[in-house]
Amino acid sequence: MRQIVLDTETTGLEPAEGHRIIEIGCVELVDRRLTRNNFHQYLRPDREIDQGAVQVHGITDEFLRDKPRFDDIAEDFIGYVRGAELIIHNAPFDVGFLNHELGLWREDAEPIDKLCRITDTLVMARSLHPGQRNSLDALCKRYEVDNSQRDLHGALLDAEILADLYLAMSGGQVSLALGAQDGSGRGGVGAGPHRLTAQRPPLMVVRADAEESAAHQARLAAIEAASGGECLWLKTWMG
Repeated sequence: MRQIVLDTETTGLEPAEGHRIIEIGCVELVDRRLTRNNFHQYLRPDREIDQGAVQVHGITDEFLRDKPRFDDIAEDFIGYVRGAELIIHNAPFDVGFLNHELGLWREDAEPIDKLCRITDTLVMARSLHPGQRNSLDALCKRYEVDNSQRDLHGALLDAEILADLYLAMSGGQVSLALGAQDGSGRGGVGAGPHRLTAQRPPLMVVRADAEESAAHQARLAAIEAASGGECLWLKTWMG
């Protein structure tokens, strides 16, 4: 299962008013594990950035003068995301801008929601936490995800934060280390299971009480809702 956590930064709020994407950040998950196969690109928009937008992300017109245009990276970007599930916070905003860029690139370009399945983590968060604040910062506080480096918005940084939040909200763990890690994130030499040879007394079995069972049911129901009905633990438990 390949998922791409995606975020963009833009010159303003409305593509219909001629605003453009100036940064794309993508983080890849395969089978719910971070792969470090990320996609990150700043883009020259050929228009001025609104001052309000600069205050949010800190990206200036001068910084973007020597950056490629979307046309220059469109094929690489499509090749990277095609067929994946895109995980986006407030997806209509980013999808609207991406489809605008694709349409400017080629009139016959397929929209991003035809190339990829879209999952909106804002919708997911509102389902899990109705009536509460569900911004990235609020969710980081709720799920204890470190966002201390987020003084300004940035597409890649926000995508990295959202990847951790998505794994937490959908009930999965961020990583599983079974031994020493090499630089690629895969288990290094010697990583693997250890066999215990010493004699041990039988393990004590502690069964869940009614309150714990109810909490377990509630957690599985939340995972079921977040995964679109694909909670294998719930199917196994009820079966």
